[in-house]
Amino acid sequence: MRSYTPPALQIMRTVLIADDESSMRLLVHATIESDEYAVVEASDGAEAWALIQKHRPSLVLLDVQMPGRTGLEVLRSVKADPELAATRVILLTSKAQEGDIEEGLIAGADFYLTKPFSPLDLLTRVEEALQL
Repeated sequence: MRSYTPPALQIMRTVLIADDESSMRLLVHATIESDEYAVVEASDGAEAWALIQKHRPSLVLLDVQMPGRTGLEVLRSVKADPELAATRVILLTSKAQEGDIEEGLIAGADFYLTKPFSPLDLLTRVEEALQL
């Protein structure tokens, strides 16, 4: 049985979407948008890292290949910071080789989704990551 928390008592979780493609940010935002999440967006790795430090999101959705700092560099910075280490991270990338996936998971990603991914898969992974 699920418990019910009145909307006024719910604490919104912050989710950061970091991708250099605006169309991908729009798709991900539209997919995960809900009354439960405050969504913040970054268009490159440096902006993502700055927003992570500022907002302390519960979940970060990171593109691996971004200008400036890559998603893997941002992920490693998150996991190396004791105050951020518990942050959940999902990597979203077109890099689908077994070595790429292994590198992302070893770096600390909770999930690794390859593009193109289904919106349902994304939503499922977001919900799983936030329940861990």
